[in-house]
Amino acid sequence: MNKVSRLLNCTLAMLVVLGLVGANRAMADDASDKAAAIKAKAAAKLAAINEYLAKHAGSATVLSSNSAKLPTGGTWTPLTNLPPEGISLSLLLSDGTVMCQPPNNNGSPHWYRLTPDATGSYINGTWTMLASMNYGRNFYQSQVLRDGRVFVSGAENGSPDGAGTTAESYDPTTNFWTLLPPITTVDPGANMVDGVAKTLPNGNVLAYPVISSSKETLIFDIVSNTWALGPTTRGNQDETSWVKLPDHSILALNINTSTHSERYIPSSSQWIADSSISTSMFSVLGELGGAYLLPNGKAFYMGGIGHTAIYAPTGTTAPGTWVVGPDIPGGHGVQDGGSAMLVNGKILLTAGTTFDFSSPTYFYEYDYVANTFTQVNTPTGQTSDDPSFALDMLNLPDGSVLTSNYTQQLYVYKPAGKPLLAGRPKIRNVSRNLDGSYHVTGTLFNGISEGSNYGDEFQNATNYPIARLKNAAGNVYYARTYNWSSTDVQTGNQSVSTELRLPAGLPKGTYSLSISANGNSSEDGEWFIHH
Repeated sequence: MNKVSRLLNCTLAMLVVLGLVGANRAMADDASDKAAAIKAKAAAKLAAINEYLAKHAGSATVLSSNSAKLPTGGTWTPLTNLPPEGISLSLLLSDGTVMCQPPNNNGSPHWYRLTPDATGSYINGTWTMLASMNYGRNFYQSQVLRDGRVFVSGAENGSPDGAGTTAESYDPTTNFWTLLPPITTVDPGANMVDGVAKTLPNGNVLAYPVISSSKETLIFDIVSNTWALGPTTRGNQDETSWVKLPDHSILALNINTSTHSERYIPSSSQWIADSSISTSMFSVLGELGGAYLLPNGKAFYMGGIGHTAIYAPTGTTAPGTWVVGPDIPGGHGVQDGGSAMLVNGKILLTAGTTFDFSSPTYFYEYDYVANTFTQVNTPTGQTSDDPSFALDMLNLPDGSVLTSNYTQQLYVYKPAGKPLLAGRPKIRNVSRNLDGSYHVTGTLFNGISEGSNYGDEFQNATNYPIARLKNAAGNVYYARTYNWSSTDVQTGNQSVSTELRLPAGLPKGTYSLSISANGNSSEDGEWFIHH
C-alpha cells in the first residue's frame, strides 16, 4: 500500500469515529458510554500513530515538508547521541538527569536516562537504560513527587490489560519500580485512562479518573502510599488541563459545555463553580491543549479548536474573570501536544489540525505581553511532518527545552532573550545536615509557572529546585534535591527550602552552587559548597 493510500485509509478511519467521539465523549456521563467513546478516540489516535510510524520506519528523525528557515524565535540543536529507541515522554528527575519513555501503541514499559556531559550539556549527553515499569503505559498520569520519586497511574492504552486502574512509583536512588495499590481499592468502577493530575500543596497527588462511579477525584497519599476518595467535580473534566494558581487553587475547564470552569480549593478539599468562557475550547475530538500560569498571574488556555482564553483570578474563592485570547494562527489548534514556558516568559507550543490527528505541525511562540503568536521554526524547518500529539517538550535546568517526536533524534531549543528576573530563584542560606546532606533555603525555588505541559495526560512539570555544582575548571555536577518544602507557583518572597545530597564520587574541591526552577537559574558565585 502506498503512502497516499495509507493516508486516505487513516483519514477515513478517523472520520468514522469523529461522530462517536464528538457526540459521546463530550456528553457521556454513563461509564459504558464513556468507555465506548474512549475506545473510538483511541482508535483514531492509534491509526494516526501507525501511519506516522510506518512513514518514518527506519528513520532516526522527522523531516519537514518545508525546510526553509524563519527569521524568528530561538535556535534548534540536535542531540549528538541517539537513544536506543525513539522517545515520547520525558521527565526531569531531581538530580538533573532526564528519564525518557519510548512510544508504543500498547504502552511501553521501558525507560532511558539522559545524563548531561561534564560541562552540563544535554546536547552532548549520554544514554543509559533504566528499570522497566511493571505495566506498559501510553497516555497516562505522571508526577515527580517532592521526595524525588516518580509517580505514574492509568493508561489510555496499556499492557497487560487493566493498566488504567493501576499505579506505580519509581525510586531513582534504587532504580526500582514499586506497584502501588490500584484505584479500585477506593472505587471498584474507576479507571484513570488518560486523566489529569496535580501535586497538592501537602505533596499528595490529586487525580481525575476518566471513568468513575460518581465523578469523584482521587487523592494519593505519598507517605502511606494509599488512595482515598476526593471531592466530586461539578462537571466532566475528561481531556481538560489543570492550572495551579498562586492562591493554591487548581483551575479546570469542563468538557460537558466546553465553556464552564471550576476550581479545586485545597483548604476545604472541594470543587467550586467558577466563571464561564464566551468561546468554545474543545475540538470535535474533545481535545484541548496545555494551559499555563503566566508571569502576570493570569492563566492561559490553548484550545483544541484554535481559540485561547485568559483567566484573571481573584485570589479568593470568588469567581475570576475570563476573556477570549488571540486565535492560534492559520486555523490551527492544540489537540494534545508539547509546550513549555520559556525562561523569557513566552510559551513555545505545537499546533496543527483541529479535526483529526494528522500532520503537519507548526511551532509558535506566544508572547503574553503583546498577546500575540509568532510562528517559529520547528527542529527541521517551517513545519514538522508529524502530528502534534507525537511531540513532547521538557524544560531543562540550563534554560533550554528538550523536544522529542517519537523518533531517536531529540532536539534542544535555546530561546532568544534573557530569563525573566521575576522567575529567578535566590539562595538565602546553605547549611550542612548531620547526615552529610545540605539544607538550602531561599525564594522562588518553584518558579513562576509549572514549566512544561502537554495537556491532560503526560504531566511533566518542572517547578521544583534543581541544584547545580560548578568548579573552577568549568565542570558541572548536579546534586539530588528532595523533600522540597513547596510545589506551589509564584511564591514571591516566601521562604522555601530543599534538601540536597552531593552526587557519589564528586571530586574534592570547592563548588559554586546554583538553584534552577523551570530552567531559570540563580546567580553563580554567590554560594559555595566545600567538599
